[in-house]
Amino acid sequence: MPANRPSVLVVEDEAAQREVLAYNLQAEGYEVARAENGDDALLLVEEAPPDVIILDWMLPGVSGIEICRRLKSRTETRSIPVIMLSARSEEGDRVRGLETGADDYVVKPYSVVELMARVRTQLRRIRPTTVGMRLEFEDIVLDSETHKVTRNSKPIKLGPTEFRLLATFMDKPGRVWSREQLLDRVWGRDIYVDTRTVDVHVGRLRKALCTHGGSNPVRTVRSAGYALG
Repeated sequence: MPANRPSVLVVEDEAAQREVLAYNLQAEGYEVARAENGDDALLLVEEAPPDVIILDWMLPGVSGIEICRRLKSRTETRSIPVIMLSARSEEGDRVRGLETGADDYVVKPYSVVELMARVRTQLRRIRPTTVGMRLEFEDIVLDSETHKVTRNSKPIKLGPTEFRLLATFMDKPGRVWSREQLLDRVWGRDIYVDTRTVDVHVGRLRKALCTHGGSNPVRTVRSAGYALG
């Protein structure tokens, strides 16, 4: 599975709808996880936070609206975009869904093409490197479209893994990434890599970023992982 592949969690109790969504998302290049109820969804989010969640309002047991409320009330998950799916088309229902924290609200029946566009919109907001955008942090500039990195306007040579590491750090400066999270994001979930490999590549990234002088921007957070800035 390609590394750094954006991930989407589909929470839908109707099997046919769930598989249609999963099929189209995979065709778009996303890694897809599935849940048929709220409890499973919360467990999956805790184990491996996705980039975007497509969440049906009407679920057995815990409702989608309650799942959304719980996710948005927790610091570690509130930034994950939630696209709410619902057969409820009244304005009051839309307002309730959005006020609960949903980032978008799509009424059933919906256009799959439109829904894919909405997923891309949310992804562009939280992971700009996946849509060919330019990131900046202090004097470091990363252009994901041309695959070039500069620091203080001087070119920095990075290998593919170091480039993906830097892109991950620059997506969310200041966020502390554990080694396991970096393995998941940079190497991919289906590839076995020892966590010590992360340390090796972070070391290479640090060395490359200091090629032309300057301080090391990647800090080690004891017992937690690494962060940019």
